[in-house]
Amino acid sequence: PTVSKNDFRKNFPQGIVHPYFDTTHAHLVSTSGSTGQPVSLYTDVYTVIKALFGFIRELREYNVSWHKTKMSVIVDLTPESAEEAYLARTVMPYLGKLFSFDNLQILHVGDEPRDLIEKIDGFQPEFLGGYPGVLRALAVLKRKGHGEHIQPRVMSSSGAVLDDYTKRYIEDAFHAPIFDVYGSTEAGPVAFECREGNYHIHSDFVHLEFLDGQGEDVAPGEPGHLVITKLYGRGTPVIRYTGMNDFIIPLEGLCPCGINTHLLGIVGGRKADSIILDEGKIIPPSAITGIPGKVMHEMGTDKIQQFQIVQKSLSRVEILLVIDGALRHVGPPVDRIREELQRRFQEKFGNGVEVEVKEVDHIKQSEHLDTPPHVVISEVKVT
Repeated sequence: PTVSKNDFRKNFPQGIVHPYFDTTHAHLVSTSGSTGQPVSLYTDVYTVIKALFGFIRELREYNVSWHKTKMSVIVDLTPESAEEAYLARTVMPYLGKLFSFDNLQILHVGDEPRDLIEKIDGFQPEFLGGYPGVLRALAVLKRKGHGEHIQPRVMSSSGAVLDDYTKRYIEDAFHAPIFDVYGSTEAGPVAFECREGNYHIHSDFVHLEFLDGQGEDVAPGEPGHLVITKLYGRGTPVIRYTGMNDFIIPLEGLCPCGINTHLLGIVGGRKADSIILDEGKIIPPSAITGIPGKVMHEMGTDKIQQFQIVQKSLSRVEILLVIDGALRHVGPPVDRIREELQRRFQEKFGNGVEVEVKEVDHIKQSEHLDTPPHVVISEVKVT
């Protein structure tokens, strides 16, 4: 059998740990609730430190030393978030007695981007990590002349799908490569993007299954629903867990980078963030978030500062655009960009869906959440 988010919620608190596990000395962590369904589970210091070994492994791939390289990381420090537990309640109090963390700057994703960029500018990190949305916001400010001393050697994103356009926008602003990291509150580190652009599974930390709609294994190269088992730690066991609701493409073969682990292809994004068409057809975020980037590249402009794809119903999708005011009258007209996006998205969704591309002043952030808004939102209930 598999275990769902609802199983964790229904059996919380005593039913999600071993009867002899002492919850009074454990740490409670919760998912962000970005899907409207937050989940809480128990962890402990050993489990947190073990998970951080995965983070250190990822840093090594980017030639970053966890105790020497100056690092600025923008994380969710909301009480009971996993990052708050890792960095405020467990690791810093314990490891801070043994090591100096003067090379590490920890910032909250909910702070204003102008405040963040000012603090990062003063710290001058070699490594910059955070959610794609907040890194994009910093990239906008960087292009406007803020953060002149911010010159990272490498960057990393996590917590949401990093679409091609946002990736290029951030890299161009900071003149540094950005790599993607994949994980979750429930399972910890899952996979990371190497310098060759492939995702390597932390196969000593997690076991992954990729299933079709009938619960059968998909073939390599085909997208499947992720079922994950966490192979370490104490507290709440995560065994054949489906709650991440992600589409993942498993790959065969080895990567030329020299890391000999199983590979993932595209991390397609959450089912909850996918576009649901009539007759049950599902379009994952990765299949559509690259469209604005391709159009911008073909037209030779970065005029789109931010975008969001919102499915209002089975027959209607809105594409929201925020245009860079400084570039509005430079290069191709906004109307031409809007018309081309209309054509591309209409082609992707088919004639049975009404597509409207419209300009907005800003993309609204989710209420009660500090994390950046999702690039793709579906208001259609998945059944």
